[in-house]
Amino acid sequence: MATAPAAPATTAPVSADPKGVGLDMADLDRSVNPCDDFFQFSGGNWLRSNPIPSYASSWGPRNLLGNRTQETLRSILDDAAANRTAAPGSNAQKVGDFYAAAMDTVAIDRAGLAPLKPELDRVAAMRNAAGLRAEIVHLQELGTGVFFRAGVDVDEKKTTQYAVQLNQGGLTLPDRDFYFKDDTRTTKVKTAYRAYMTQLFGLLGDAPAVAQRNAATVERLETRLAKASRTRVELRDPQANYNKLTVAAAQKRYPSLNPKGLLTGMQLGKAQEVIFGQPAFFDEVNAVLKTEPLADLKTYMRWHLVRSSAAALPTAYAEAAFRYSQALTGAKQPAPRWKRMQAATDQALGEAFGQLYVDQAFSPEAKAKALEMVANIRASMAEHIQTNTWMSAPTKAEALKKLNALRVKIGYPDVWKDYSNLKISRESYLKNVLAARRWESRRETAKFGGPIDRNEWGMTPPTINAYYNPPMNEIVFPAGYLQPPFFDPKADDAINYGAIGGVMGHEMTHGFDDQGRQYDSEGNLRDWWTPADAAEFTKRAAVVGKQYSEFSPLDSVRVNGQLTMGENLADFAGLTVVYGALEKQLQQRYGSGPRPKFDGFTPEQRYFLSWAQLRRTNIRPEALRQQILTDPHSPGQYRTIGPLMNMPQFQQAFGCAEGSKMTRSASERAVIW
Repeated sequence: MATAPAAPATTAPVSADPKGVGLDMADLDRSVNPCDDFFQFSGGNWLRSNPIPSYASSWGPRNLLGNRTQETLRSILDDAAANRTAAPGSNAQKVGDFYAAAMDTVAIDRAGLAPLKPELDRVAAMRNAAGLRAEIVHLQELGTGVFFRAGVDVDEKKTTQYAVQLNQGGLTLPDRDFYFKDDTRTTKVKTAYRAYMTQLFGLLGDAPAVAQRNAATVERLETRLAKASRTRVELRDPQANYNKLTVAAAQKRYPSLNPKGLLTGMQLGKAQEVIFGQPAFFDEVNAVLKTEPLADLKTYMRWHLVRSSAAALPTAYAEAAFRYSQALTGAKQPAPRWKRMQAATDQALGEAFGQLYVDQAFSPEAKAKALEMVANIRASMAEHIQTNTWMSAPTKAEALKKLNALRVKIGYPDVWKDYSNLKISRESYLKNVLAARRWESRRETAKFGGPIDRNEWGMTPPTINAYYNPPMNEIVFPAGYLQPPFFDPKADDAINYGAIGGVMGHEMTHGFDDQGRQYDSEGNLRDWWTPADAAEFTKRAAVVGKQYSEFSPLDSVRVNGQLTMGENLADFAGLTVVYGALEKQLQQRYGSGPRPKFDGFTPEQRYFLSWAQLRRTNIRPEALRQQILTDPHSPGQYRTIGPLMNMPQFQQAFGCAEGSKMTRSASERAVIW
């Protein structure tokens, strides 16, 4: 259990205590009582002294780590670009040439639209339905996002095989609701969207009136697609998004889409079945392809071709794209070009670039320590399942089976992607971008019919993030995340467990959130819960949903407790489970003896401070509104305080009295694990 609670005094800690690693005491706002507002107490001074840079929409510790990582990556890229003698076809040659071409704005501006002209000509040359469908396949391969999203992924009800999957898409605005809302903020975004389209059509050579008319055509078609799209909350139901049809049945239902021809064009002619995520959406796609004039469909496809390529086109295109993004994020100016092109290199050649990164930035010791922490957290989770008071024995047995089957990936892939078939040169940045997209699309398509690739990663090694993949039942932590302040081998256990440990627990317990719990130990979408246990889980989760829906960061804006349910549940469960793992670690290290304080704080207090300090965020109002509408994560301040308000462990650690703002009463408290 926790050591004797410290009084929530605002005086500085006793100087006799040694200084710790991982927390900066200057960041704390000691004028705030931790039991009133732990978000402000833990980082109020930091928030005041770290304003958002002009090129960013929000700012937090992840951005600071991002800056450090970017400097390392920049050095790698500068060296690679300067190396004109790298072996042809090597990762160093491809990464160096890609980045060099991306940074050569003189060549990009001089080339103008020439590199895109063959693609624009293809769209213009469509003459009939057959040509239209062939071009849809081609533009899907180029990653333009026209009409829908198509690809090959694990079959969620038979995870030993891959399946062809089609899902809703085809929109420019970040969410379907933007097309129908008319509040001030949405109107501002839509005005910027219309201006963006009109500007780009003008840059393509359309007369002003024609450009305006074309923009209206795109908006009209996208509004049709938006109306048929499911909401983000509806998209959180994996069963509803699994609708398998035979190709023959799909052909009958969607004749204008012509799934059979689509699959043949995608080199997937052997597929017998297709999973449609949202069948009613594809009814509308079919109707659009059947009823809309070909000229209007060409306009829509031309728009998405250019929009998806704007960052690789001359300066005027990139500037128009930034003006549109300003309305969404509130950023005052674009990020420096080297940062944007570094991100583009990571996206196009992530594992080639990543190999160069991990050689410099990730030690075997860091990997070993991270694996040890995951093992301890898994053991704590097993204990929580076994001692759970509301779950029956059959459900517990399945839950433990799933937990034991969980795969853990740390740092970087055991088997790297093979880029030998991807040709990259210094001739044209845009050509490189399109070549990389086509290569990735074909690589994905080629998986169909083969064994499941369990070595594959969905994030690149330098990424400062992590994820849980339900059909693969795996948690993945790239090397980029395993650095200070998220992970520091020099810091005490409380800091690492509160930081990267909190993330590990979060990702692990995603397997048991409202979505993840619907997948079994082999990743199959299968109900393994007894009806009574499922009902009890839903009831307990609803308490969490209600709590978060009451959080309001801006006037008339509330967190969407349903959209953020999975992430909130993972925060709740993760923090509780990891706290148990920390207590076990402290017991092993110190037994029943005294536990050292650092900077005047007990290990338990440092655990919660570490969690909170990594979620400090300054965010622009525009970006905050966008986040609440589209992001399944709650804003940082509520990720900080939301779980803690329900944890007696926090109340005890900081000596919070019943009735304090950071303490929910026993009757209001949410308890999952």
